[in-house]
Amino acid sequence: MRRTALFVAVLAGTLLVPAGPASAHGGEAPDATAYRTEVTGLSPAEPGLTVRTVEAGARLELVNRTGRTIEVLGYQGEPYLEVRPDGTYENVNSPATYTNQTLAGDTPVPAGASPAAAPQWRRVSTGNTVRWHDQRTRWLAEGLPPQARADPSRSHKLRDWVVPLREGVRTFEVRGTLSWEPPPTAWLWWVGALTLGAGLTALGRRGARWLGPVALAAGTITLGYAVTRLSLGVAGQAPAIVAAALAVAAGVLTLLGRTPFLLALAGALLAIFGGYADADIFGQPIVLFPGPGWLARTAVLVAIGAGLAMAATGVLRLRAAPISSDHD
Repeated sequence: MRRTALFVAVLAGTLLVPAGPASAHGGEAPDATAYRTEVTGLSPAEPGLTVRTVEAGARLELVNRTGRTIEVLGYQGEPYLEVRPDGTYENVNSPATYTNQTLAGDTPVPAGASPAAAPQWRRVSTGNTVRWHDQRTRWLAEGLPPQARADPSRSHKLRDWVVPLREGVRTFEVRGTLSWEPPPTAWLWWVGALTLGAGLTALGRRGARWLGPVALAAGTITLGYAVTRLSLGVAGQAPAIVAAALAVAAGVLTLLGRTPFLLALAGALLAIFGGYADADIFGQPIVLFPGPGWLARTAVLVAIGAGLAMAATGVLRLRAAPISSDHD
């Protein structure tokens, strides 16, 4: 059947949409995590210099507006980064330059890179802002921290951390904390998504046009959520954006009493790529999203529930429609 063939083709094409590389400031931003990394301050404070965590704690961001050169020191006290008035430089002889290339810190360090070697600077940016992974701020051991294993029902401060900085001969520190947060109850979010899907499907049985506003709303919510995540460095959002756009189109056409096929197709894609693909955040407390975690989880819940209802209603309408003379 033509409709079935088109459905499979669009689904396969969406699966194959490349996620694309992360932006230069995106890196390996995690979807969600149980570890909260926070900067508590500079000691001593330095006017014009700010440091914060970004990408759900995956990186530190330093902004230097002092007009002077600020140096970030590596794991053995060697010069690692310099943020100068004319740009940002990294020391290719610092082991930290290679260790910090990935979140896991697993990039091989060349034999010539040594904390005892004279710095060799390479400019990486003309700006006065730099972001980097820093193993000193992260939980590196396998499995849960002992405190979390002993009592997984509450938050635990794991440790304080320090990243040393230098300006000329003067040294100072970025200070912060690393904590573990208890996960939300994932199954409750799944129950909510499936309950929403069942309720909207029942509404769709009264008339497909009832799902027009649902598709419009769900598509708009998913589009906003996916675009926001993409802007924050979370890769793989292209399929969700395509699914959201199709859902909006399906909502408009459904209100006009047309194309149950598009409603079914958009609903399936929305549930899969706008919802299920991000459903791991149901079980993680800290989500890479500018708002609260519950808001991100609600967006995913809506995509799953509304998508399932749209797909089910569209399929039921297609089955009830008379077969046309060209057998499509």
